[in-house]
Amino acid sequence: MKKYLTTILTFLFFSASAQTVHHYLEKIRNNPAKLTAFFSQMPKGGDLHHHYSGSVYAESFVNYVIAQDYFINKTTLEVKDKRPSADQEWMKLSEIKKEGQLDEYKFRLLQRWSVKDYNGVSGPSDRQFFDSFSHFDIASENTIDSGLLELKKRAVQENVSYIETMLASAKCGRTDDLNLRFNPGLQFVQKQNDVQQCQLLLDTLYQELLKKDVIACADNFSVNTVTKLHESLKIDDESFTMRYQTYTVRILEATEVFKRLLIAFDAASKNPLIVGVNILSPENNDVAMRDYWLHMQMFKYCHKKYPQVKYSMHAGELTLGLVKPEELSWHINAAVREAGASRIGHGVDLPYESKSYDLLNYMKEKDVAIEINLTSNEFILKVKDDRHPISLYKEFGVPMVISSDDAGVLRSNLTEQYVLLAGRYPQFSYEDIKKIVYNSINYSFIKEPSVKKKLLLKLNNDFVRFEQTILSQKKSPAFPGRGK
Repeated sequence: MKKYLTTILTFLFFSASAQTVHHYLEKIRNNPAKLTAFFSQMPKGGDLHHHYSGSVYAESFVNYVIAQDYFINKTTLEVKDKRPSADQEWMKLSEIKKEGQLDEYKFRLLQRWSVKDYNGVSGPSDRQFFDSFSHFDIASENTIDSGLLELKKRAVQENVSYIETMLASAKCGRTDDLNLRFNPGLQFVQKQNDVQQCQLLLDTLYQELLKKDVIACADNFSVNTVTKLHESLKIDDESFTMRYQTYTVRILEATEVFKRLLIAFDAASKNPLIVGVNILSPENNDVAMRDYWLHMQMFKYCHKKYPQVKYSMHAGELTLGLVKPEELSWHINAAVREAGASRIGHGVDLPYESKSYDLLNYMKEKDVAIEINLTSNEFILKVKDDRHPISLYKEFGVPMVISSDDAGVLRSNLTEQYVLLAGRYPQFSYEDIKKIVYNSINYSFIKEPSVKKKLLLKLNNDFVRFEQTILSQKKSPAFPGRGK
């Protein structure tokens, strides 16, 4: 009886704590500074839609090329590790420093390698965003170790206990002969919308890729890239856990997309650290739009070969004006119904999707989570406030998570995403937001049950401490609504 009463009293105490936090959040919804302080302290669980290279702040990459004394083109701001020509426009960064101009060039590189100080008129925002990655490749590819540690340190400071990052795509040799043999046929079956023939053709291509020993590329990536890196850096500890997605790239020719996808699925099937697969690059790219149906068939095929591998897909990262209206009507539907994605990244074109209510009900029924990226959608697509479909997803009970996407390029963080959520969408109560945080662990692709259990237990304890912190402020004269 005593134990029963203790349980009841504990439940009532924490229910009261949650109610206090709820009332406090309602009082500060229109104050961004107070919201930032609130969500900075709130445990945020995991960040599930997260790109490694786009999440490292550009300052780290700039400092790296300076330390390596690379060459910079004074006009174009291109950076190279070797002087590409005798052109006087190319100078070592140490020479720039001697001329007293290093600070100026550092500032300009930050603007080129991220969206810092973007003025909204110098060029399209989506171009500014996506071009950043190719500009800083020379640094990001060589600083993965320090980059991952930077992300871990920032996450812990921000009360984020798990990151599921899209780390890299496995490198593998060229297969140009297969491109010549299979690309015409793949384009033909796509024009015919012939699912059966497409699956048969992909099976033939699969057998040919096995002869090329592409599986060795998956094994090398799994062991020599992911496992060695993760273990050498000692990423996981009591405060933080990281897992990895690998991916294919949707702007390449069809055979190459499939080869990379196959390698990704194979690597993910063998390594508990590689928890899922994705597909990257701008969805509105000409090749990506042309071959979208084909890419869905590829995921469908790989899922049959590797049924235990989970995957999320960038789908519906489109809006009216970016593509033709008819192209907004089917991408999420295809990713969910045809390709069988477990989670959807972005999903912004949802209101334009054919039979969108049926799609929403299907996502709820099949427990397909949506990854919401508010800053990213606002900057790249100009979609925010009530133009964003987040309210539709909530209304239909689709499970959702809040993610940062590319916090380094976007000059943001996960805390800011919750600030935007609470400030822009008052229909999300504190309990709704708390559920979203728990979703970030429950809908993660973590393979080891013990790891997920540990993260959920940590989240429970972190929320107890957080809510007690807010409750203690009730005694302060500054607490909103004190004494009422």
